[in-house]
Amino acid sequence: MNLLLFSDSDRLAPDQIALHGRRLQHLLQVHRATVGDILRVGEVNGLIGEGKILEINDATAVLALSLAQPPPAKLPLYLVLALPRPKMLRRILRSVAEFGVAELHLINSYRVEKSYWQSPVLGEGTIREYLLQGLEQSCDTVVPVVHCQRRFKPFVEDFLPGMLEGKRALLAHPGEYPPCPRDISGETLLVIGPEGGFIPYEVEQLQRAGCEVVSLGPRILRVENAVSGALGRLF
Repeated sequence: MNLLLFSDSDRLAPDQIALHGRRLQHLLQVHRATVGDILRVGEVNGLIGEGKILEINDATAVLALSLAQPPPAKLPLYLVLALPRPKMLRRILRSVAEFGVAELHLINSYRVEKSYWQSPVLGEGTIREYLLQGLEQSCDTVVPVVHCQRRFKPFVEDFLPGMLEGKRALLAHPGEYPPCPRDISGETLLVIGPEGGFIPYEVEQLQRAGCEVVSLGPRILRVENAVSGALGRLF
């Protein structure tokens, strides 16, 4: 935990917070924090600064706040991702927050198993928890926006065209396609399919909507590696 995140519900006063649960245990067991220690803290969707421990015991930690630094800028990126298996989704949510992706759309695909949509990982609270873990790692406070689009065709035909306005749209897909560009600027929408890629019909629909098909290389990557590789290459 490189940044201790808190929310308005943790406030005792405008410049003071009380922490319990997981964050308190991290302070006690990992930081071995004591009264007087100064930690890097940030308010969820707010500023970053310092927190000085005024009191700490097995039940609570009270910190005095000094916040002045804005969070790092987000990538100019909208990520559209075919819903991966739940275990992989947990890691991807953390990575999305770490890289600074502003908005994530999880969509359906022919190769996405129906059971994935029933996973408890898709619960609003669980998604938020994994995103917060990524923010803690990367010293960011702004929680990415996550949308779940359970029907492929309505998303591509009705929703995607509006998202593409003013953006360059890239579809990373296995095959003989031009290489994914490097170090681009401007707002970008990146689409990544399930392992093995979208089926031909889905690729055609995405192209028709305005997506440019590009390749990440001759190897077929796991979704989490495709996400990391593409983001590192693009930005």
